[in-house]
Amino acid sequence: MLTTVLHGAPTAEPPLLIVHGLFGSARNWGVIARRLSDARQVIAVDMRNHGDSPWTEAHGYEDLARDLAAVIRAQGGRADVLGHSMGGKAAMQLAQTEGALLRRLIVADIAPVAYGHSQSHLVRAMQSLPLAGLATRGEADRQLAEAIPDDGTRAFLLQSLDLKASPPRWKLNLSLLEQEMDRITGWPGTEGQFDGPTLFLAGANSDYIRPEHREIIKALFPNAKQAKIPGAGHWLHAEKPREFEAAIRAFLA
Repeated sequence: MLTTVLHGAPTAEPPLLIVHGLFGSARNWGVIARRLSDARQVIAVDMRNHGDSPWTEAHGYEDLARDLAAVIRAQGGRADVLGHSMGGKAAMQLAQTEGALLRRLIVADIAPVAYGHSQSHLVRAMQSLPLAGLATRGEADRQLAEAIPDDGTRAFLLQSLDLKASPPRWKLNLSLLEQEMDRITGWPGTEGQFDGPTLFLAGANSDYIRPEHREIIKALFPNAKQAKIPGAGHWLHAEKPREFEAAIRAFLA
């Protein structure tokens, strides 16, 4: 079973299940989850091979969807689901295969298509970091800077570095994630439809959801609406958290 973090108490509304993206964790969504929990219970998960959830031997979207289904059943059997990037694909797979578990679906900056951008270079950079004797996150940041020049990307990845462990360790199953990278950036081609209310929410500066994706989105999610957050890229919830939160609240209401 996936590790879950609960925010707020159950209400008459279904809980909101938040599903993070590749290299993320429930922790990344803590502020937004807490704010949204004023109206309903919010459940954030660590996906398999991430955070405090179990490490496994496979990381396909069929596997991830089954994990999410088990969480929803354990929490009462129905939920609204919000997934970003890899988590958005897992949420779409769940909606297509077990749509009765979802009331509403929100997909943040990803489409049901295969992409060509591997993230294996980030895996290799993390694997190359000498962990023995590492004392501070600042020291780790300096050592990663040559391989990962973007400050925001390093800060995000370092949230999954456990410095309290002896020796320090990544809370990511890096070797498995690199092995499964083609499946993660790909798409299984599931044919099932989800007829429930769906929102595809994109960052206006991101190219993950493109005009040519509209046809396949409508075919798989016939009641889908699309919206963009101005000034945001792929990490729209981190770059424009208040605007992101407002869009989620409006859709769920």
